[in-house]
Amino acid sequence: MTKIAQNTLVVVADGHQARLFRTNGVGDDLSLSAAGDLSPKQLRDDGPSGSRPEDQTPRQTDEATFAKQLANKLEKMHEAGEFDALVLAADPQTLGQIRDTMNSNLAGSITLTLDKELVNHSVADILKIVRNAAA
Repeated sequence: MTKIAQNTLVVVADGHQARLFRTNGVGDDLSLSAAGDLSPKQLRDDGPSGSRPEDQTPRQTDEATFAKQLANKLEKMHEAGEFDALVLAADPQTLGQIRDTMNSNLAGSITLTLDKELVNHSVADILKIVRNAAA
């Protein structure tokens, strides 16, 4: 059983966008409130981490670049004390790309990962899935 604590940031992402939520309450009283959305910025200028494999499409490169941007944003938020713990939900490819680019401090704050694409789900559905996964 994973306890979702106060001051946890819940991030649901795919290769094109991320939705951020803050936890309120704990246990059965757990709820989520919107904390913002992130979308890719200046993908051509930023580029993915490392070199681009020859067989990778431009779309895949953009998705990898966004995953790096998201990891960087989360690292800055964590360093600024904006959250103590992190729940990260993304499709398996995006989840792997985010993990590959995050630092060890951010990785250590992860209390739950879900390899599910939840970006287009309602807040109520996301809360239910997070609760069930933590149970």
